[in-house]
Amino acid sequence: MNYSLLLSYGVLMLTMTLFSQLSKPLSSKKLGLEYVDLYLIHWPVRFKQDVEGLNFKSEDIIPFDIKGTWEAMEECYRLGLAKSIGVSNFGIKKLSTLLENAKIPPAVNQVEMNPLWQQGKLREFCKQKGIHVSAWSPLGGYNLSWGSSAVMENSVLHEIAEARKKSVAQIALRWIYEQGVTPIVKSFNKERMKKNTEIFDWELNQEDLDKINQIPQCRFQKAEMFVSENGPYKSLEELWDDDV
Repeated sequence: MNYSLLLSYGVLMLTMTLFSQLSKPLSSKKLGLEYVDLYLIHWPVRFKQDVEGLNFKSEDIIPFDIKGTWEAMEECYRLGLAKSIGVSNFGIKKLSTLLENAKIPPAVNQVEMNPLWQQGKLREFCKQKGIHVSAWSPLGGYNLSWGSSAVMENSVLHEIAEARKKSVAQIALRWIYEQGVTPIVKSFNKERMKKNTEIFDWELNQEDLDKINQIPQCRFQKAEMFVSENGPYKSLEELWDDDV
């Protein structure tokens, strides 16, 4: 991470994610901080207690306790360990279940979103419930092992970028921003980091938006590793609340 660029903007927001279960309380003290700004449930997935990281087998995945986990997240908020709490990779059904029991609604739902996976229904649901959406993989996981070059090589985005004298990445990020969503961009290149911020002094026109809305849709990160015949999620439809 380039801290000089972050410091030049004067803002550093720290987000932590709970990967599989709340087996240990959030300890911001280990980071040398009194609190984190945002604490998220990373996946609606739970592992057996002895599992560490992604070193798991299908039989290690057990039913996810939405109610109990969210109550623990709420306690982190009440204790002042997290200024905001939220979720990641939650579909409409799981969000509905969480909201039925929540005393504190999630501030954020962080999901895969880009012009090739636009999440229209989920975004509308979150808007109605007052949940802000943030977009991971806004460029489709370009150059990542699980990702795709489909966003960066999309002909529609290239056409718009050429006409606007912008990069394809800037077109994708600007489109996400205009949907009221916060894009989460990862880069270790200072120049690309700078260009990723240069999306606020111009707009896409209606013709641009109409073209982007017609792009065929595809989820890139399907998370098949959480699906198994004997596990709590027996299909991708169950994992993603029928939005595959």
